[in-house]
Amino acid sequence: MAQTAQPIPKFSALFPLFVFVGTFLGVGIYQNDFYALPAPIAVIAGIVVAFIQFRQPINTKIASLLQGCGDDKILTMCLIYLLAGAFAAITNATGSVDAIVNLGLDTIAIQYIYVGIFVIAGFLSVSTGTSVGAIVALAPIVVGFAANSSADLAILCGALLGGSMFGDNLSVISDTTIAATQSLGTKMSAKFRQNIKIAIPAALGTVAILVFQGLDLSIAAETAVNYEYDVLKISPYILVIVLSIAGLNVFITLFLGVLAAAILGIAYGDFTLLESTKIAYEGFTNMTEIFLLSLLTGGLAALVSLNGGIAFILENIKKLIKNKKTAELGIATLVSSINMAIANNTVSIIIAGPIAKSINDEYALDPKKTASILDIFACITQGLLPYGAQVLMILSFSNGNIDYLDLMSNTWYLLLLLLYTLLFILFNPMRKAKSQSV
Repeated sequence: MAQTAQPIPKFSALFPLFVFVGTFLGVGIYQNDFYALPAPIAVIAGIVVAFIQFRQPINTKIASLLQGCGDDKILTMCLIYLLAGAFAAITNATGSVDAIVNLGLDTIAIQYIYVGIFVIAGFLSVSTGTSVGAIVALAPIVVGFAANSSADLAILCGALLGGSMFGDNLSVISDTTIAATQSLGTKMSAKFRQNIKIAIPAALGTVAILVFQGLDLSIAAETAVNYEYDVLKISPYILVIVLSIAGLNVFITLFLGVLAAAILGIAYGDFTLLESTKIAYEGFTNMTEIFLLSLLTGGLAALVSLNGGIAFILENIKKLIKNKKTAELGIATLVSSINMAIANNTVSIIIAGPIAKSINDEYALDPKKTASILDIFACITQGLLPYGAQVLMILSFSNGNIDYLDLMSNTWYLLLLLLYTLLFILFNPMRKAKSQSV
């Protein structure tokens, strides 16, 4: 049986990918809104260019597109998105998000409000899988605290941004985690255990700084508020986190999470059984954009790969790679550069994923570590971008009381995460131990 010939590396084959990125980025700059154009439409523009540019028969191009869209990893990713959407929608309908926020605010003294916001934002984004959702829920509360106490708004917002990105990076139902693990073919539980080894030191450093910054805070007695919450409503989140860490199959984990949240909501009278099914379906539809984006990007990547585009990127990256350290740094640079261009960490991982997988396999890297590096550097870049959704949203809620530099100078977590991850790549003692034992 003859082997399929490897595509000849060609820079020109990357043009459809540039059209996708350029369309997405160009409209975002022109509209001053990087979410003005739905990302799947930008991908379709790239696919149309690929069909016009590449010279294979039309049936060959269609077959390649469908093969890319129907890749096992892409379809697995899409199904996980649907379950994650259902879980997020049902837990929101039960009031679980409000319960998390109010529990935290009710138990935190003003002296620890900075670190408290960081912890609440982290737990909320871990539980819901979205940094933007955590920011939307907490930003008005953060602004209110700053207005009614001696708390510094810039520090509060920096803690909110850092905590939100911390949780999003680690969450097993986050788009970025799903994309990174499926691209590298590793388990979410394995990636979580690897990722947390890198994230926890940065988080602990952040906590220490925020505790120190909050020692002299005070709050007026008249601003005291009674927060209402039911601790039991947090249980679906706890269940999903525990089952994920335990290594249970992600489909089963999310299904049990959805089931537990639905039972809880029905028991509390938040909705009926029939209404719960409608809410779950709304969760499915909330994931339509990322679902279509993953599907179509897989098809576009297949067309680009067939014509030598991916081979060209690999050939040139490999010229810069001398060992495992530079391989990991190359992957970090790749996903960061893509994210700077399109201001979307999930899309960046989806685009960089196949290339990262090839580098990972050729240099015998650890898939769970490579997935963590992909997710972490996409997270760091997204959180530092002045035109990223998270930063823009926080600055919008602040009503002009802080600017971008104020926010960045107080976002300790992202800065420490960048520093520690680079040190982890360059001076990883585990790699040395393994290489000596071989």
